[in-house]
Amino acid sequence: MTWRPMPLDRVKDLVRVADKIHPDLPESAEVFAERVKLFPDGCLGLFTSDSDHLCGYIVSHPIQRRHPPALDALLGQIAPGVDQYYVHDLAILPEVRGKGYAQQGLEKVLAVAKGYATTGLVSVYGTAAFWGRFGFRKGEVDEGLRKKLEGYGEDAVYLERENTDTSADREQ
Repeated sequence: MTWRPMPLDRVKDLVRVADKIHPDLPESAEVFAERVKLFPDGCLGLFTSDSDHLCGYIVSHPIQRRHPPALDALLGQIAPGVDQYYVHDLAILPEVRGKGYAQQGLEKVLAVAKGYATTGLVSVYGTAAFWGRFGFRKGEVDEGLRKKLEGYGEDAVYLERENTDTSADREQ
């Protein structure tokens, strides 16, 4: 298995994985295709080397700090003056989990994120402890962000990490 740039013509496969992992948080193919077009450096696929089967993905891009997009919302553009990196989604099929692929992929996008002071994300399905291994902690949440989090489900938590944090490096 290898992480490599997500080709635009494989977005339908990405949606297949997303629908399997996030059945209660669906997003359209248009949302994922837009992210791949707008910020290809932050969009990776986990592919099998033998059959080129997509087994996972990471979608990430810059945003205004503490202003993640609403679920299933188009960005239109990467806004001028963005000041935070954002991990929109990391999803890996259950049959290939537990082999270090999440860490490998996350390290790749966190290398891109080093151009920003912080990286943020919305943790769902009780995954905050997983993200904590990479230096993510609960971030400050104002009323606007709190309302946006409601669209991500009851257990959604906004997390941030300082990009100078070397937690991911210590995991190796």
